[in-house]
Formats: sequence, structure tokens, C-alpha cells
Amino acid sequence: MLHAEGLKSILIFLVAAGIIVPLLHRVRLGTVLGFLLIGLALGPYGLGQLAGQFPWIQYITFDDPARAEPLAELGIVFLLFLLGMELSMPRLWQLRRYVLGVGLIQVVVSSFAIGMAVRWSGLPPPSGIILGMCFALSSTAIVMQLLIDQHRQAAPVGRIALSVLLFQDLMVVPILFVIGILEARTAGQHGIVQLLTPFGQALAAVVLIMVIGKYIVTPLMRSAARTGSRELIMAISLVIVVGISAATGASGLSTGLGAFLAGLLLSESEYRHQIEVDLDPFKGLLLGIFFVTVGMVIELTVVWKYIGWVLLALCGLIAVKAAILYVAARLFRVSRPHAAEVALLLAQGGEFAFIVIGLARGKGLLQPDIATSAIAVAGLSMMVTPLLAIVARRLGEYLDQRDNDDHAAAEEEIGELRDHVIIGGFGRVGQTVARVLDSENVPWVALDMHGHVVTEHREAGRMVYFGDASRGEILERASAKRARAFVVTLSGSEATERMVAEILKLRPRAVIFARAKDAEHAARLIRLGAAAAIPETVEASLQLAGRLLETLDFPEDVAAQRIADIRMAEVERLRKASKRHKA
Repeated sequence: MLHAEGLKSILIFLVAAGIIVPLLHRVRLGTVLGFLLIGLALGPYGLGQLAGQFPWIQYITFDDPARAEPLAELGIVFLLFLLGMELSMPRLWQLRRYVLGVGLIQVVVSSFAIGMAVRWSGLPPPSGIILGMCFALSSTAIVMQLLIDQHRQAAPVGRIALSVLLFQDLMVVPILFVIGILEARTAGQHGIVQLLTPFGQALAAVVLIMVIGKYIVTPLMRSAARTGSRELIMAISLVIVVGISAATGASGLSTGLGAFLAGLLLSESEYRHQIEVDLDPFKGLLLGIFFVTVGMVIELTVVWKYIGWVLLALCGLIAVKAAILYVAARLFRVSRPHAAEVALLLAQGGEFAFIVIGLARGKGLLQPDIATSAIAVAGLSMMVTPLLAIVARRLGEYLDQRDNDDHAAAEEEIGELRDHVIIGGFGRVGQTVARVLDSENVPWVALDMHGHVVTEHREAGRMVYFGDASRGEILERASAKRARAFVVTLSGSEATERMVAEILKLRPRAVIFARAKDAEHAARLIRLGAAAAIPETVEASLQLAGRLLETLDFPEDVAAQRIADIRMAEVERLRKASKRHKA
């Protein structure tokens, strides 16, 4: 049963989330910075210090950050779980250039540079190793929430940032392994077996979880789905997330890593979209608690005592990480605007720094004053991240404008595009697709044979070009070999089939979505190699049926789910028909 103090803390947080944060958001401070400022102001090291002089302050402040930590950690668990669900193994492979390229260089070089700077400052060993490793990692929670709020997680900046953050998350295991080695050496253990045992146990735990989970998760979800109960599906999902997180925690790894593994296991599930929708509101509130607790742990008295060193370390951390990230991104041919924006966006310390610093302090590897100052630097760097994100976006826009001053530069940009979407045909359907992509900041290039359409949209600054999208050389000029996906909305059936065939000549494994005239045409397109072909008549019928169900007083989410189920069944029917025809 909750006691009065616990209820008071929850009430303060809900008031902040429902009233104060929206007000701060209206003045463009953002929800993340809003929660951080609330934690700083209403925490024990903010207004809480005045409770002795003004007793009434205790009723509007958080008195113990430790009480909120379990809920805050749960917020990180849900965030990493949803990130894992969005990253299927094929997509991880698709991002390998950034994950194993930019991410690897950033972590290795940042760890070395920060570690050497700490060592040169005169701090005793192994402070350099520990602080270098933990400050090389950035805040997944803050950066991804900022990108989600801006609808940019699928844009190039979001994909590059996510790739680097993913590699950083994978570095959790080696960092914990190094901490174990330092602890063993401090305790006088030097045997190779003693040093490798913790790492071997952790690796075995991850492999075991993925192997066993693969054969348990899918049957569990299908058994829950047979009941038709959304509540049971959600309950099983929570069992999977919490169970795997607990298993990794018991193995000496972070619970967040377990949540990420659980998300990967469910990423190919047919229930992933329903789970994401049901969990998203809770994830936002729980992450809000995490951001509040970050603000609460910053001791203003300690920061003020060492204000010179703290500010110097803060500025040095941001400058060093940003410079290394920019160079690493440019080495892998990321454009200047995107490289600069990602560099500033990921220049902060991460939430994992709190875990590593606390662990090292408890094991006697870091002195208390050093640990407290390091936590202050990490917390302050996370607090300034929303401001850095604003500066980063404006810098990216400025560099983008500099790089695209004339039409020739725009043409050159097409040749450098990567991970974009190519739209063949820019009529009503193509324009609707483009608006959806714009809302999520996904880059695209459109090809159309109607001169007036091209002129109209070129004057509006959109990347629409004149050309026959069913010709291979035109597709090649639109960087088809580096495109992420293709959308075929051409009006003629033969032109649509030619475009699909030409795409597959250039990219045999291309992901193609096509508009079909009817079911027979859709079946032909799927046989050619399209990932999905939607007949116009089917989609129109589904839209009419959806409106009808809403008119008949069906709940909106139920109507949407029914239509989605019928759409999936129709797609599956077309695929089966295509397979039978091939046989």
C-alpha cells in the first residue's frame, strides 16, 4: 500500500507533467528540458534545501530521489524495448555502415581522448579508464525522445544517431567487463580465468536469452492472440519484457539491455504495432520520471564548490565528443549538415554514466568527490542537450542552405542521397505519400512525366524531377542503388510493371510498394518481386468500410484494427495466389 509520502511524490510529478511541462513546451523548451528543470528545482538540492526555513516547501518538493528510481528505470526499460521492436535484424544489417563505422570510431576515440584528458588533469588511476568509457556513451533516452518529439527518428539524422546509440548500447557489456577486471585487480586477483569469468557469464546469458526466447516468445504471443483479448496480449508482452530484463539484471548486465533484447525478439511479430500503441503513453510518463530524477541528483552545492572545473569539464566533454563524432561521420560520407547535427546531438554524457560511476564508487575505484563531480557533469550535459539540439538543427539548416544555393547543388545532392525513398509518379497518390514522409522527415525523390507538375513542385523547393521512372537510367540518376525503399504510383499497368522490373535489375533485394489497378494486377506485381501491391479498389472499399463502422458507433480503435486485419488478410491472399501461380 502506498504511504502518504509516496502519494505526494506521484501527485507532484503528475501536476508537473500535466501543467508545468506543457507551459514550458509552449515557450519551445521541450518536454525533456521541462522535466529536467522540474527535477532540479523541486528536488532535495533545489528548493528542498529551503524546507528548514520555509516548512510549506516540503509539500511541493521531492524529498528522496531513491523512491522514484524504480519507476524511472522502468521508463528506460520501456524506451529500449520499443527501440528494439523498431530494429529488426534486417534493419540492423541495413544500418551496419553507421553502427560499425561511425559508432565504433566514436566510442573508441572518445574513450581514449576523454580518458587521457582525465589522466592529464591529475586524477588518480583508474579514474581515466572509467570516466573515459562512461562519458563516451550518450543518452539514448533523451536523444531518442527529442527525435521522436520532432518526428525525425526516421530521417537521416535520426537513423545515424540511432546507429551510434545502438553501438553504444552494445558497449555496455564490455564496459561492465572492464569494471570487473579493475575490481579484481584492486582485490589482488590477476588470474586470466578469474578475469574472463564475468565476461563469459554475461555473453552466455545473452546467447541463452536469445536462443530460448526465440522458441518461447512467439508461441506465447500466439496463444494470447487466440483469445482476442488485448489485455492478455499486453500482459504477456509485459511478462516477456520484465522477465528478460530481470534475467539480464541477474546476469550482471543492465536491465535496459534485456528490454532491448526482448524488443528484438518481438520485432518480427505480427503484434508489434498493437504493443507499441498500447505502451507508448506509459513510456512517456515513465521516461518523464527518469528525466525528473536526473535533475534531482544534481547537487547544486557541489557544483558551485567546483564550478570552474565542472564547467570546464562540461565544455570539454561537449567539444571533444562533437569533434570526434563529426569527423567519424564525415569519414563514412555523411553530409556536412547531418554530420554537424548528429555531432552536437550526441555530445552529452548518458544515463549509463550514473550506473558506472555509482558502481565504481561503491567498489572503491573512484573517490567520492570525483564521483560526485562526474555525476554533476553528466547531469548538466544531459540538461543542456535540448538546447544543443536546437543549435544543432539550426546549424544543420544553415549548412544545408550553404550546400544548396543553386540548382546544380541540388542535382549533386541527389547523387549523394542515401537511405531515401524514390516515388515513381507524383500524382495525388504520390503527393500523399510524400506528405506522410515529410511529416516524419524521411528524405525522398519523386519522378514524373508531367512538366507542369514538376515545375510547380520544383518552385516550391521539393525534390521532384522530370523523367520516366520506368527507365533504368533515370532511376540510376535518382541514386536507386542507395535508396531505402521505392513507391510505384504510375498510372499505367505496363509502366508500373516495367518500373518494378527495372528497380529489381538495379537492386535485386529492393523493397518496393506499388499501386495496382486490381487484384490480378497486384498479383502480377508481387510475382515480379514487389514487397506489397495494393489494389485501388480494395483500399477504397476498406476506407468506406472503416467510415461505416465508425458511423455504426464502433470505437475508433476497434474499427481501425478490424480494417487493418482485413487489409493484412487481403495482402496474404494475394501472396498465396502469386505463389500458386508460380507453382
